[in-house]
Amino acid sequence: MDWTEGIRRAIDYIEENLAGEISCEEAAARAFSSPYHFQRVFGIVCGCTFGEYVRKRRLTLAGADLSESKMKVTDAALKYGYETPESFSRAFLKFHGVMPSQAKRGACLRSFSRIALKIDKKGCFEMNYRIEEKPELILTGFRRHFEGVPYGDARERQEDAFFRTTRAKQWLLRGASDTPETEYCVLLDADENGYDFCIAYALDEWSREHLYDPSVTGVGFMEDMGFETLVIPRRLYATFRTPEMRRPILDYVELRRQIVTEWLPSTEYVFADAPEVVAMFWPARGENRYIEIRLPIERKP
Repeated sequence: MDWTEGIRRAIDYIEENLAGEISCEEAAARAFSSPYHFQRVFGIVCGCTFGEYVRKRRLTLAGADLSESKMKVTDAALKYGYETPESFSRAFLKFHGVMPSQAKRGACLRSFSRIALKIDKKGCFEMNYRIEEKPELILTGFRRHFEGVPYGDARERQEDAFFRTTRAKQWLLRGASDTPETEYCVLLDADENGYDFCIAYALDEWSREHLYDPSVTGVGFMEDMGFETLVIPRRLYATFRTPEMRRPILDYVELRRQIVTEWLPSTEYVFADAPEVVAMFWPARGENRYIEIRLPIERKP
């Protein structure tokens, strides 16, 4: 089955069960996909997590029920899967900006429409990539929790703010790295509440061992920097590379979208449950900069 049709089938399942039980595992089964791969593709195509889509659609319908009928708040909470009227009211206020009781009196409400999936397959897309087994990679870095899905405008805004406000940490690790011209971004621990984004560098074994030794560093604050060791296990990756240029960031954002919406559906691979890695190569001569996107993959079952 075409993967876009699979996502449509999953959305049909969600819409048919907004007032009942909804399972991510069942939605993935409707799309003939593993739950992990389904959630990643759903986030890219729909721009929100599976859970966020369900929540916003339910609150949209709850608002309509309260404003257009005499339904009680407690009944609306029960209908749309909330354990208590209080938890429903908190979610309702966060989404609509008003309390459920105000909705019953005609307050202005917010609407989140059903997603109509439209993907234009032009059939003339070319992309250079390598399927390769990458060896274990040991990095040292620091992380921040990002909200939303790892793709699109929300990711770009959070990533930009993270880089701009952690310059000292970046400079410290770049100075300790044995490959200072290479900077890594690692995405891991993705779930319905967001994901962790790490900025990291490759340090040799001696530097990692002595990173917190004041007799070597000459300072006593290294343990307060929040650095950690990231071990990226050996596994299969699809590696994509931007053209060499002075500022490849914009190409990198577009390339990331094209990989998942155009390349991945045409292959025999799916997302694997493993960290995603972005390697940024920033030589002193800026014209030769480029970015590698490394997606963990596995063959379709």
